[in-house]
Amino acid sequence: MGVSEATVSRVLNGKPGVSDATRQSVLTALDVLGYERPTQLRGERARLVGLVLPELQNPIFPAFAEVIGGALAQQGLTPVLCTQTKGGVSEADYVDLLLQQQVSGMVFAGGLFAQVDAPHEHYYRLAERNIPVVLVNASIEGLDFPCVSCDDAVAIEQAWRHLASLGHEKIGLVLGPEDHVPSRRKLEAARVAAKAAGMEWDDDLVERSIFSLEGGQAAAARLLGRGATGIACGSDPLALGAIRAARRRGLSVPADVSVVGFDDSAFMTCTEPPLSTVRQPIEAMGRAAVDLLIAQIQGTQHHPGELLFEPELVVRGSTAPPPAR
Repeated sequence: MGVSEATVSRVLNGKPGVSDATRQSVLTALDVLGYERPTQLRGERARLVGLVLPELQNPIFPAFAEVIGGALAQQGLTPVLCTQTKGGVSEADYVDLLLQQQVSGMVFAGGLFAQVDAPHEHYYRLAERNIPVVLVNASIEGLDFPCVSCDDAVAIEQAWRHLASLGHEKIGLVLGPEDHVPSRRKLEAARVAAKAAGMEWDDDLVERSIFSLEGGQAAAARLLGRGATGIACGSDPLALGAIRAARRRGLSVPADVSVVGFDDSAFMTCTEPPLSTVRQPIEAMGRAAVDLLIAQIQGTQHHPGELLFEPELVVRGSTAPPPAR
């Protein structure tokens, strides 16, 4: 390459006294030889940040992308949106592609890290290479990544208490898969809430589902068959599926069945009836995620662990007292 060790040292430590052409030559040589760039130089050619989402069908994920992308842009960083599709590029493949692009860091808003039994090798690879990473809405056991989460325990407690206060005694839950960390947290908190209210807990009133309207419909149909009059769901699409299930059985929402969602994603005021739901503070969570990422990139991070953000119950037209017996 024809430069001295002192020049390479200046580049690696961000010191002045090196021309842009020489600095770029040193960084290119690092890439060619397979060496990891120092954190402060990573992504210097194009200040990119990977934003990895599990899907875009649930409106909550485009909402997170908008907030996080805007906050990154304010910091002079460009988000690279990576969305998984069935049979498409895997999360691990996206990580490899982002590493090839020398991204400054990555934000995962939902994904395999939220599932205990899913493959996590690509996260460990990021940790080993000291890539700045922030997780949204779950943390990984054994990995020291900062995380921002909506408080699942408070969210389900708000939904449960709302239904109980209306007089519902058979309250069903539609949650995600058994290894889904936020769903595990919601289930445990629901048990506590039921006990605190002096209500008998019934495991038959808990149904698991993939996160989709169709999954919510199938799960809610089973709960309605067991006599549930109130249903709290782990996402808004699940809740919309529950409303569809009630209507397919000739039931009215909320006259016969009450339904509460989770997220307060786009257009939930426009459904019929408008959906009662528990709102995630997307704006605050997204900005906090970017702040944590910037702190890592700049080397000033003091690890906060998992930051829990308070949700808010939004009561609309999908909940009411149960029908008189």
